[in-house]
Amino acid sequence: MNYEIKGGAFPVVVCNLTRGEQMITEKGSMVWMTPNMTMETSGGGVGKMFSKAFSGESMFQNIYTAQGDGMITFGSSFPGKIMALELEPGKEFVVQKSAFLAAERGVNLSIHFNKKAGAGFFGGEGFIMQKLSGRGTAFIEIDGDLAEYELAPGQQMIVDTGNVAGFDSTVSIDIQKVSGVKNVLFGGEGLFNTVLTGPGKIWLQTMPIVNVANSIRPYIPTGN
Repeated sequence: MNYEIKGGAFPVVVCNLTRGEQMITEKGSMVWMTPNMTMETSGGGVGKMFSKAFSGESMFQNIYTAQGDGMITFGSSFPGKIMALELEPGKEFVVQKSAFLAAERGVNLSIHFNKKAGAGFFGGEGFIMQKLSGRGTAFIEIDGDLAEYELAPGQQMIVDTGNVAGFDSTVSIDIQKVSGVKNVLFGGEGLFNTVLTGPGKIWLQTMPIVNVANSIRPYIPTGN
């Protein structure tokens, strides 16, 4: 499989496949394809279906198979970027639960729970994330623009909840309470921030969709 990411604010990834190659997606994100691509929908068993629903993904998975040299394109659902991740045994990634777009068939998608109680109870979007493992290329969606940092062992980055798009599986995640009563009441930054600790790469997004929804909610008419 070879691919090309195209577009600006609403990007797509065009994947060119040879006979027998397969792609998976869980969002119905296919936007166009050649006629020699076939689709099969699979739940992957009751256990996997439950875990997918719990992590915010669809319980079903669409598997596209090339019957000859073919092309399939997956589109972003929100203004931002599409990022490619190369996976292999021992090289795994953790991403926000809505980030997964599509991947080669050899990529596995599972739930990632934060082990620390603080991140679990107060981390918001950081509580349940998705783990990408296996072998192959996976594509994830980034809300808005992308910033990438490489953290050294023990080096930390404090991030507003929702701006964490993903990170290497070697990075640990926890939460930190905003200090000071005035800061909490009048700072507008919420009660907690996310703390990422290296070593490993982290990917931060500039325009989380939840922030966009909150900003336009006051302008949506209510009632009759």
